[in-house]
Amino acid sequence: MPLNPRFLLAAAMLAAGASAHAAYPEKPITFVVPFPPGGTTDIIARSLAARLGTELKQTVVVENRPGAGGNIGAQAVARAQPDGYTLLLSTAGPLSINQHLYKNPGYDPATSFAPVALVAAVPIMLVANPSAPFKTVAELVDYARKHPGKLSYGSQGNGTTSHLTMELLKTQAGIGIQHIPYRGSAPAATDLMGGVVQVMFDNSPSTLPFVKGGKMRALGVASPRRVKGMEDIPTVAETLPGFASEAWFGLVAPASTPAATVDTLNKAVNKILSSADYKQELAASGTEPLGGTPADFAKYRSAEAAKWGEIVRAADIRLD
Repeated sequence: MPLNPRFLLAAAMLAAGASAHAAYPEKPITFVVPFPPGGTTDIIARSLAARLGTELKQTVVVENRPGAGGNIGAQAVARAQPDGYTLLLSTAGPLSINQHLYKNPGYDPATSFAPVALVAAVPIMLVANPSAPFKTVAELVDYARKHPGKLSYGSQGNGTTSHLTMELLKTQAGIGIQHIPYRGSAPAATDLMGGVVQVMFDNSPSTLPFVKGGKMRALGVASPRRVKGMEDIPTVAETLPGFASEAWFGLVAPASTPAATVDTLNKAVNKILSSADYKQELAASGTEPLGGTPADFAKYRSAEAAKWGEIVRAADIRLD
């Protein structure tokens, strides 16, 4: 009995679809980093991209698209084809904070993206220019109280974790320090070392090399406990009990990216994060690999959005 032509056509289409998916990735993948080169997000993205390229046997390139606190890059990925070839490697800013700061960031972090994996968390370090007249958190607080209007601090940009962490310190310590926002870690660090600003919170992978080189002075870490490998640096909480903040990084794809593609990426990322040599590489800067399922990441992102929303409202911060 001859087969129905419609059946043959349907079978051929299914086979073609399966073959197309099985080939993923069949062309280069792009990691969009919504901040300038040189910062922690960029450092982690390039490190992960190199290993993911090896794991998936395909080139993974990093494209920096800074601006509007990370919104420019996030918008680009939200509007990209949902095929797994354009991904966003981002901080809490675009994924959990900006929704509270901007009336219309151009995307909805809860619906515009398909979570792939939570990648890593890093300590946030409070650093100062080496010539600043304070060497500890307590001395900084005392100086700021005695010299109102004298100090300014840099940040990765308005609404970023580095900005909100300093606002948290100002509120908890009852001090005033002027905010100077930058477009990422690198330009802020340059001005800190040049004495344009006196202090800043930034992520340990960005600051630690400068601290070790004597170009920055470490005052404390925002982690609730001293960081392994950096035990000589006290926590801010040792001066201001209960103080805590942490930077995290996650990988997302545009919404509607096929579940099978997300699963392929998730498994590859988790394999990389669990490798002993990659753990050792991250540990050198105090970075902790995380990983987990896309569902784990979605739940974590939602909880972070709720937490930072409270801080933004308490500090009455609006960016538009």
